[in-house]
Amino acid sequence: MPHRRLRFIVLLLAALTLTMEAAHVLELPQKMHYTPQLYTAVNSTMYRYFAIVGGPLTILTLLSGAVLVVALRHQPGFSGTLAGVVAYFVAFGIWLAVVAPVNSTVAAALKTDPGSLPRLWAALRPRWEYGHAAGFVLQLLGLASLLWSVLGGAGRSASTAS
Repeated sequence: MPHRRLRFIVLLLAALTLTMEAAHVLELPQKMHYTPQLYTAVNSTMYRYFAIVGGPLTILTLLSGAVLVVALRHQPGFSGTLAGVVAYFVAFGIWLAVVAPVNSTVAAALKTDPGSLPRLWAALRPRWEYGHAAGFVLQLLGLASLLWSVLGGAGRSASTAS
């Protein structure tokens, strides 16, 4: 199959990118009940590597996915690949529109008035948490579409050959 290496890279990066949103979703039920002080302590210390590792990983997923879409146009599996990559782009758009502004607001408050963080996080917590949950749903659908573009096509090829 042409483009096997690129498909593998996109699938691997997409799966790794999904792990970060999955972690947020698994933490969400407990964190929604944390006191503002505990929530602030957790969110101020836990997610440093999500940015250091996750940011570049997400960008690599989007770029390699876009390259794969271009490479596969007019080939089997294109529509599933396109749907999967678009889902990752929409998830990133939600992160930019919903989660990133919270991160910026909190970072600014940390510099100017650290004592305001518990109150600020209490107000912004639902937006931050549910923004990540929306990203998870889209990335999960994206990964499923990417996998189906490979496995669905393989199943069709095998049944056609018999």
